Amino acid sequence: AMRRYVPRLAKRGRGVPRQVVVRTDSEQVLPLLCEGVREVAELRELPEAGTTEDDLCFAVHDASLLLHCYTPITPRVIAAAPKLRGIVKYGVGIDAIALEACRAHGIPVANVPFYGEETVAEGAFTLMICVLKRVKPMVKRMERDGWAWPGEDTIMGDLAGRTVGLIGFGHIGRMFARMCLGFRMRVVAYDPYVEPEVIHHHGVESVGLDAAMASDVVSVHAVLSEETRGLVGR
Repeated sequence: AMRRYVPRLAKRGRGVPRQVVVRTDSEQVLPLLCEGVREVAELRELPEAGTTEDDLCFAVHDASLLLHCYTPITPRVIAAAPKLRGIVKYGVGIDAIALEACRAHGIPVANVPFYGEETVAEGAFTLMICVLKRVKPMVKRMERDGWAWPGEDTIMGDLAGRTVGLIGFGHIGRMFARMCLGFRMRVVAYDPYVEPEVIHHHGVESVGLDAAMASDVVSVHAVLSEETRGLVGR
């Protein structure tokens, strides 16, 4: 079968073994990263769309490093890469990586914990505004009628005075809280791994899960793991 990458051989001195780096999700344009890798290794790139587990197994069979974003890294992929020395998630969440398989094979996994924290927090804040301000029905009415009289589907709610409950108070949760406080919202947070004093330092109340879930708005900023899977709605 035709493979979805084109190998590029890096320049190397005589006697120096070839190093192979595989990068998934090549739809993401990362010119500086790719240029830097090509200076020291052969880079194989696979797109997220259309790449099968078989394709990835074939690509990593002699790889030393795997750069990953969204494409699932399954136990079978790990087993197919006997030379693999590490996996780097160019992002935060590592739920798409078979961590137990990595541990079993002694393969370290790294991520970029500060990646996109402002961007993600702003995106969540924008969605909250859209819901409370009824942006979608308002836009539909404006596009249809050219004007929108107050009605059940267009009456806007205020942010000020409402309570926001955060599930998780890491980097993104703290950025989101800062934005909410700027709109005079009350912010509470549930995070069993952050000391209450740290949460209070950011102007946020530390509460239990039930209290956070009872808020006017709930925003989830927790890493997906076996511990957090299904946390909302249990």
